[in-house]
Amino acid sequence: MLNNIKNLKENILLVGTGNMACEYAKVLQSMNLNFTMVGRSKQRAEIVSSQLKIPVYSGGIKNYLELLPNRHRYAIVAVNIEELATVTELLLDSGINYILVEKPGALYLKELENLIEKTNKLDAKVFIAYNRRFYSSVLKAKEIIDRDGGIKSIVFEFTEWSHVISNLNKSKEALEQWFYGNSTHVIDLAFYLSGKPKELICFKKGSLSWHPSGSTFVGSGITENNVLFSYHANWEAPGRWGIEIMTNLHRLYLRPLEELSIQNIGSLEIKKVDLLDNLDKEFKPGLYRQVHAFLNFEKSSELLPINEHYFNYVNIYNKIVEGRN
Repeated sequence: MLNNIKNLKENILLVGTGNMACEYAKVLQSMNLNFTMVGRSKQRAEIVSSQLKIPVYSGGIKNYLELLPNRHRYAIVAVNIEELATVTELLLDSGINYILVEKPGALYLKELENLIEKTNKLDAKVFIAYNRRFYSSVLKAKEIIDRDGGIKSIVFEFTEWSHVISNLNKSKEALEQWFYGNSTHVIDLAFYLSGKPKELICFKKGSLSWHPSGSTFVGSGITENNVLFSYHANWEAPGRWGIEIMTNLHRLYLRPLEELSIQNIGSLEIKKVDLLDNLDKEFKPGLYRQVHAFLNFEKSSELLPINEHYFNYVNIYNKIVEGRN
């Protein structure tokens, strides 16, 4: 079990009442932390309140902050992608200094830039929630990588299931930004493990009715840690998310990302690695450790600050989705 949370007396503000917000609520409940959950719809608030057996405020975060100002220092934002930036700005304006916001932090680049400016002006701490950094499989992979002397090369795939996504109850804007709102989970994890790209060659082609910016993405490059990488994603063909990591001694497979398999040098056999993944089975994978890291952010190197997200990675994402070099 992880060390005790230092902020046991804090009342954490949890914004949202959707599925993701409920997953966060389960984690906070298990940690025995005080938190307040706020959503918009009264009907949805009543449903969630009944399921989780906690009070849930409705009427929206703006009304809540006007009624109960200066009550929180910590907040978790788990609303629809269209509202991420707006809600986070409201929280910053209300004096909340420490915020964990679901990826990718904003729907559009201008919104993210505004958030960066406000975060820096207020000297706040805002982190982007990429929970796959905290998977048990990833933690174990990092152990093996360190023991082997580092990564030599890495391959990753972020194919999306177009036939499923096109039928989801999502807004046109959310679907058009699906690459940023979903695929970057894999890309962030790959570069978190191997380092920020210093050289990158990108190609893309095709389009989908719901994602006109592209359907097939291929590229390669080298990171600041001198790790060679390549990626591939074809949203019009079968496939799945996955990362393969090569060291001098092993090939590590994160496919699916929640699991880890290993191949020894000189062998064709691929073995599944046993994981201490009870937290990933009890809660949404990675979420418990991510919340723990957020509430102890001074000691965490896994969290992604919004400045690092923007200045280190957003331009890379833009190149990949646009197929430019």
